Amino acid sequence: MKKILYITNGINGSGGLERVLSIKTTVLSAQFGYEVHILVLNEAWRNPFYAFAPGVRMHTISVSGNPLQYIKQYRNGIKAIVQEVQPDVISVCDDGLKGFFVPQILRHSTIPVIYERHASVLIDQQQGLKAKVMQGLMKRLAGGFDAFVVLTQNNLNEWPVNNNLKVIPNPLTFYPEQVSDTLAPKLIAVGSHSYNKGYDLLLQVWKGLQDIFPEWELHIYGRIDNAQTYPVMAKALGVANTVHFHEPDPEIMLRYQESSIMVLPSRSEGFGMVLIEAMACGLPCVSFDCPSGPRDIIAHGEDGFLVPPGNVGEMTERLKELMADGKLRKEMGQLARKQVQRFLPERVIGQWDRLFKQLIK
Repeated sequence: MKKILYITNGINGSGGLERVLSIKTTVLSAQFGYEVHILVLNEAWRNPFYAFAPGVRMHTISVSGNPLQYIKQYRNGIKAIVQEVQPDVISVCDDGLKGFFVPQILRHSTIPVIYERHASVLIDQQQGLKAKVMQGLMKRLAGGFDAFVVLTQNNLNEWPVNNNLKVIPNPLTFYPEQVSDTLAPKLIAVGSHSYNKGYDLLLQVWKGLQDIFPEWELHIYGRIDNAQTYPVMAKALGVANTVHFHEPDPEIMLRYQESSIMVLPSRSEGFGMVLIEAMACGLPCVSFDCPSGPRDIIAHGEDGFLVPPGNVGEMTERLKELMADGKLRKEMGQLARKQVQRFLPERVIGQWDRLFKQLIK
């Protein structure tokens, strides 16, 4: 039985990386026969938001203190766990800088090391010079991995041309038998409350729709920031009565099934897991054509709409079109469900199995 060791920060959050890792590790162990290990920091495997298969083995290292102490503990901890587990392949799932140094930490090892990039480099677009320096260093270090895996064809353009670059999309979280009837007057958006997710733009869009469709509601699911930025903004814009903010919901599939349209106002995405989840539940999606992901998922005008990034006026018009036409919603939602089958886990995880075997061989 071949062993895989995943190195990440933690698996107890509600983000896309944790969700994808729970699916991949479950399928790899249950259907493909791998012995799966996950290494986290500071015991961040306890009380996971998503379910992990009982056979997946957890490891942790403690890191703290000043940067030098932290780096030393990180380096020594990884070496110790690798020595203990003796994996056949290692996959690093860490969108921060430190994960890029794993090949250097293990430079005397013959174990192949993969890097999985779950975010666009544009996610740090607000952070200025520091982010640019970090991105430059990441790009220099990217060639040190045996394989560097991104989620979309568009993501390839963000990294230097190396023969180690691969594209493997995220797998679907679910593909339920019961789908939305697209009749309920509800829009849904899913994602944490960050600038990158574009909820400020979405609230402007909603302000232009609320009076035209007074019976409709917008439901936003995602971790709310301490400052309550978007609930406060909703009040200032006069839309708080029809916009409802919710914390992350482990039963998000049910929330899609209760809705009729999915909207993604992001400024950038790593992939757009929420799009394929909504489509699996029979929802048409309206998304900004941001880098990266939506254009690899949505067939514009067929199963949803792509809108030029940041174009509030056009997103308003596209949503208006769907909200006013129940037949169009249903037709687009049905096609979305059919076309999203290419992301079924058995199809996507098979690509990982082939990559692992290639590198181990």
